[in-house]
Parts: sequence; C-alpha cells; structure tokens
Amino acid sequence: MNVTITPTLLKGTITPPPSKSQAHRVLIAAALAGGGTSVIRNLAPSQDILATRRCLTALGAQIDEAGPGAVRVRGLGGAIAEAGPAPVLDCGESGSTLRFLIPVALLVNGAASFTGHGRLMERPMKPYEDLFRERGIAWRLEDGVLTVDGGRGRGRPALEPGEYRLPGNVSSQFFSGLLFTLPLLKGDSLLVSTTPLESVGYVNMTRQAMEAFGVETRWTKEGIFIPGNQTYRPAERTVEADWSQAAFWYAAAGTGSDVAVTGMDEGSVQGDRVILDWGRMIRDEPMPGGAKGLIWGRAGSGSAAPPPQDGPRRYAVSIDVSHAPDLVPPAAAWGALTPGCDLYLKNAARLRMKESDRLSTVTEALTALGAEVIEEPDRLIIRGRETLPGGATVDSRNDHRIAMMAAIAAARCERPVTVAGAECVAKSYPNFWEDYEKLGGRIVRREG
Repeated sequence: MNVTITPTLLKGTITPPPSKSQAHRVLIAAALAGGGTSVIRNLAPSQDILATRRCLTALGAQIDEAGPGAVRVRGLGGAIAEAGPAPVLDCGESGSTLRFLIPVALLVNGAASFTGHGRLMERPMKPYEDLFRERGIAWRLEDGVLTVDGGRGRGRPALEPGEYRLPGNVSSQFFSGLLFTLPLLKGDSLLVSTTPLESVGYVNMTRQAMEAFGVETRWTKEGIFIPGNQTYRPAERTVEADWSQAAFWYAAAGTGSDVAVTGMDEGSVQGDRVILDWGRMIRDEPMPGGAKGLIWGRAGSGSAAPPPQDGPRRYAVSIDVSHAPDLVPPAAAWGALTPGCDLYLKNAARLRMKESDRLSTVTEALTALGAEVIEEPDRLIIRGRETLPGGATVDSRNDHRIAMMAAIAAARCERPVTVAGAECVAKSYPNFWEDYEKLGGRIVRREG
C-alpha cells in the first residue's frame, strides 16, 4: 500500500498503543508460569506480538481471548515436553520473538527450529551461537531455518546452571532470553556482559516482568545474579503505553504540530522514555533542575557549521543512541525540522541490522524529502531547517519506523509526500494511519 500525504500540521490528543516490548515480556513470563491462569490486558495485535503468541502456543502454552485487547494464558509450569518432534516456530519479522524464545525452547523442548521473514535471519545471532556451541548445543542455520538442539533424549537438560558470558554491545535481547530461562534451572547462575551493556533499560524491563510473575534476579558488580529453583506464578498485568511509538508524536509536537500525548508513565522502566530529554536537547532547552539525562551530551558550538550572516543561531547537539536505538527515526525527523540545530546521533552502528539498515534508510528517506543528512559508519549528522521541500516518494524499505518517520516529517513539507510500503506499520503500530488521520492528517491510500 502507498500512502500519499498532503502536508498539514497535526492537532489533537493521542494515546500511543501498548508497549510491544513489555507485551513480549509479560506474555513469555505468563507462558512459563504454572498452577493457574494469567490475564494480560491492553495488548495490541501487532505482527510482532502475534508472532510471540503463535510461538508460545507452539511450545505448549494455552492462550485464549479474554475480551478486547486481553488474553488468558495457561502456562507450561515445569513441564518439559520433549516427546514427539521438535516444534517449528515462525517468528515473522520479530527479532525479539526469535532471541527471547531460543533459550525458552531449549529449556521446554530441548530442541526447536525457527523460521522468519524479511531480514530476520540475517540479524546478528553470534552471541548465542558461540555460547551454545561451547555448551555442546547444536546450532545450524540453513536455507533460512535455524535449528538448535541441546541433546533431546539424552537424559540431560539442554541448559545447565552456571556462568553465562556474552557481549553486551550486540543486543540486550540475548540477555533477556537467558534471563527468562535461567531461574528455572536447578542451580544458581550468573549472567555476565563481556563489554559495556547497551540498552540496559530493556534488560530491566525484562527483570520487571519476571518479578511481576514471582521470579527474582539482582544486579551485582559481576553481572546479574539469578537464583535457581524458582517458578513463575500466574499474575494479572496491564501493558503500558509504548514510549518508542509515543516518540513519533512527541517529534510531531516538537516540529510545530499541536499534539498532546497522553497515557504515558514517566516513571516507566522503558528506556525509550528518554525521548523527553532528547527533545529538550534538540530544542536547546536546559534539563529540569540542571540535571543531565541518562543518555546525552552536547557536541559544543565548535562542532557546528558556521551560520550564514543572516541565518539563525546554530548550535550542535550530540546524542549517544546506543541505549535507545529505536528512537533514531523520530529523533532524526525532529532534528531535521528544528531550525538552527545540528544534530549528531552517534554510536548507532547497531541500527544497520534492524528491519532495514536504518542509518542508510533514515538518510535515504529524509534526503528524499530535502533534508540535509550526512551518513557515517556509526552516526548521522542532520542539519535542521524550518521546513522540507517534500514532493517525493519515500520507500519505507519494509521498515515500520521509517514509514512513521516519513509521515511525521511530511507534516512539515511544502509539497505532498508518498510513503511506499506504508502497510509495514502493522509490525508494531497497526492503527498508525488511522491515528494520523484522527489528528487531522490528510492521506490517500492506494494499493500498489
């Protein structure tokens, strides 16, 4: 589907959809629980969440509808279902589903095969591959199918307690996958990052979900200590609104639209709440109380290009995006439409292995709209201006965040913008285009 946007400022109040990141985690914790039924509320039917539900069902959990946006989950408890063939789990395009459920499948079934679509099986998996092969777990990726086998039928568990060491600069999802499973083993474990751990907020989100279902972990100076012999207990949880999706509407508000974002928990452990601090930086505003945000740092005016004689004062802002990489598309649109701002989004190399190479696709999309963007190996440099020319087609490259970024930027363009492949927003925000229209966005949908 192609969507053509006639530029107009947006206006109204919006509550973003439920957090995809939190929904994955509470569904998995509920699926591992025993002794009753859990209820999860405020779920959105995004493609990624449907993938996790599908895979958990294939592993033996029972998930039934319990009203609009709610499900009942009867979990696996301590059951180890090694009889019969190993399951085949279709993860769609969800990297979270794949990385979270590899250790879970090894624990529950001893072996499993995983399939996916798009770029999923091209995304980095080496931390798991190295770790599991060291432990005698077979790992084979052929023709887009990943098979892991911990020795079904050999009378021993695929995973054993102990120290697990892996790099923390590839994806925090590897840590979360192990966190879900290690507490169920017969002894204590220690999860150690061999490099500085990026996206710590996502790891804490996993720990928070586990705690809600009765499982404890704790940080130590060595890593995360995980007591063994624990069990997940059924619970009722309501999924929070999603800060990573809210970021697009904050970017719209920051670039001139009269949009108010409601329903957000500013005390959430979601790391992407840092978009509020990023916005203050992009606007060149002081932080509340003079404090620095979790992830920030100014480049200093010496890093900015000299202003024209009659132009606005220019200033430079440098943001380390390593802990919140999903915020790069909305931040890039925000920076591109902030006059006087030279925005540096640094430590961003991990974005090259998302649904698209996001450093390239952000650059391609914003450049098509007339923005000034420089792409470097691990950062983007964006020179802000009042409006963008538009009058172009942006190829979303089947990346939901690129499509949404283009839509937010299009509101401040001078000529219409077409977003090709606009249906890809269903991966994380199925109602994005409907919400865009509710805020006064003028769009025309065409199949193509």
